[in-house]
Amino acid sequence: MSKIALMFPGQGAQTVGMGKDLYDKYSKAREIIDLSGDMLKKIIFEGPEETLKLTKYTQPAIFTVSMAAFAVFKELFDSSDVEFVAAGHSLGEYSALCAAGFFGFEDGLSMVKARGEFIQKSSEENPGLMAAILGMEKSVVEDICKQASNLGVCEAINFNSPGQIVIAGTTSAVNKAVELAAVAEATKTIILNASGPFHSSLMIPASSNMAKELEKYKFSIPTFGVYTNCDASLTTAVSVVKEKLVKQIKSSVKWDESIQNIIASGFNKFIEIGPGRVLSGLLRRIDRTKRAFNIEDSMSLQKTLEELNK
Repeated sequence: MSKIALMFPGQGAQTVGMGKDLYDKYSKAREIIDLSGDMLKKIIFEGPEETLKLTKYTQPAIFTVSMAAFAVFKELFDSSDVEFVAAGHSLGEYSALCAAGFFGFEDGLSMVKARGEFIQKSSEENPGLMAAILGMEKSVVEDICKQASNLGVCEAINFNSPGQIVIAGTTSAVNKAVELAAVAEATKTIILNASGPFHSSLMIPASSNMAKELEKYKFSIPTFGVYTNCDASLTTAVSVVKEKLVKQIKSSVKWDESIQNIIASGFNKFIEIGPGRVLSGLLRRIDRTKRAFNIEDSMSLQKTLEELNK
């Protein structure tokens, strides 16, 4: 039995026009994208970029395009002798859970729209920065964040791959941490073009609002498990998913550990489903012996299907 891990991207992967090729060529993609509504579809296909970059639109847009790509893949790929698992980076966790069958597309879209609005509201009320610190050990970055915390909130929030950690918090504290990292000879520091201090404790109001929102939905038993961001563990129990989605908004994304756990479980093929190839790049940093196929348009879809059917 073939073991395939599906990876779904998060915020930052968006581009104006994403999904249009799949929409034009496959009825399953059209069906999903049309369900997202005319306004969101117009923003996805036509922008402008500044509108698409607003968190309240970015998140449902990426979720929609990812699920459209997955729907086409599911229709065209014979998965009768395949064991799947999935993981999604931040927002992408909703795509992974939807693909696994914890909930349907329309419920997922409603959740993601609410999540985007809550996060945007928290970001406006508690503004801050995100920065990538490259070439430093986790313990060193965490110590730097602790030193910078005398100026405000500063936390390590994305453990993406060995030597690539993202921090977030209040502007003065993150700027201080970036200075300290440069002095400590980080390979590189980059202030990210993000609309808020995601996954930090500044997102607690968004997390609280999401807890109330999720009470509206009934989840189903999935067809395969998902490695969740907050603890990097395989999740199949419906009873714990909502709690993990609430925690995810205000806690770090353990992506590096999730991928390592997937590999340790014997999964040797990876497919990134949705816009961009950010997660494929992270996979190479985590384990250079592994490569990911991807599905974001008809060309990448056909190439991936050819490779899987060899």
